Amino acid sequence: MGYEWLAVAMFVGFFFILMSGYPVAFSFAAAAMLFGGLGLAAGAFDFNLVRLLPNRWFGTMSDFTLLAIPFFVFLGSILEKSGLAEDLLTTVGVLLGPLRGGMALAVVLVGTLLAATTGVVAATVIVMGMLSLPVMLRYGYDKQLATGVILSSGTLAQLIPPSLVLVVLSDQLGVAVSDLFLGALIPGLLLAGSYGLYVLVLALLRPQVAPALPASERTQQGWALLRRSLHAIVPPVLLIFAVLGSIFFGIATPTEAGAVGAVGACLLAAMNRRFNWALLQAAATATARITGLVIMILVCSTFFSVVFDGLGGNTLFKDLLTSLPGGYWGFIIVANLAIFLLGVFLEFIEISFIAMPLLAPAAQALGIDMVWFGVLMAINLQMAFISPPVGFSLFYLQSVAPREVATADIHKSALPFMALQMAVLILVAIFPQTVRWLIDLAG
Repeated sequence: MGYEWLAVAMFVGFFFILMSGYPVAFSFAAAAMLFGGLGLAAGAFDFNLVRLLPNRWFGTMSDFTLLAIPFFVFLGSILEKSGLAEDLLTTVGVLLGPLRGGMALAVVLVGTLLAATTGVVAATVIVMGMLSLPVMLRYGYDKQLATGVILSSGTLAQLIPPSLVLVVLSDQLGVAVSDLFLGALIPGLLLAGSYGLYVLVLALLRPQVAPALPASERTQQGWALLRRSLHAIVPPVLLIFAVLGSIFFGIATPTEAGAVGAVGACLLAAMNRRFNWALLQAAATATARITGLVIMILVCSTFFSVVFDGLGGNTLFKDLLTSLPGGYWGFIIVANLAIFLLGVFLEFIEISFIAMPLLAPAAQALGIDMVWFGVLMAINLQMAFISPPVGFSLFYLQSVAPREVATADIHKSALPFMALQMAVLILVAIFPQTVRWLIDLAG
């Protein structure tokens, strides 16, 4: 085995450093320096690999696709902080209010629309939790249904384009982000549809858990409601079609479409007389934080990857993964289990930089369609995001939930929606056409 044990120890050591509470970027760097030094002392690591790091960093930072990240984050921040997302949610809630389960359906619909504009899970879950959860509880919705539908719909931003998850995965898997966007669209809509169907069936079988909005709350009718709907719903929907349509029809790259979307969000805020310096500053600050986090993790994970590969770790893991019992499907099952378990404890950015460099070479060696594989991983990450006890979306919602909603209610509420996500994951795994159809159609 040679010195490959050092690579294994490095991977384990990284997790110990990470679990101690050290920031993930610096955990990467600390593990790389510690085990790189041990490798040098043992004669198992070539220091010339480290001298090539600046070239690797420059090449990565020159990737035009990564520029889409700040644009999409800025777009979502403007919609959230300007109150346009709030207007969208309340208006759709009034429109669907007469239906049993109408408010929950509104959350699913708006969650899908916000996922297609913000691409950021935390923003979507928190906004919908603050706005819709108190309203649903006030009108007699079951706590677990109300919280579960917010958790699951808010986490659609993990999968539905222009998801940041897909942008990062495209870089790590070496596939075109436009292909991942196209491939993830049908699975994302299948998830949203399954949530809506679950709400309708539950409201039919148990009307008391999802009552209709009282008539006293539906004061706007006719032309007034139509005008409000046109004002609150149509502009964001047009923005979504402009951004995603320009990508899907080959008019613009994802980065160019993100830039247009960011400008479009600013114009929408200005049209509603909400665009000001404070809004611009808040959105820019949020964008800088998230982008800075991604870049710092990217730089430090590259250092980790160089040392890990120099110690023989990539070759070792590739050989182990490609020789799993069951071959192709054995690898798919193990990869999904690994991503799910990591997703319970880590953010998607961290998982992408930790696991994907190990899984991608084995997937390529087994002849797996990398776009389909990337979409499977994105669905899996979404499922892990709401899984008890430490799924991140649970804590996002818990931070804004009213006092009468217990932590146990939030955690239990995720279970039926996890089952729906698992069903869609299996469906996409068995029928790769759900991923390939739009790509082949566009090609």
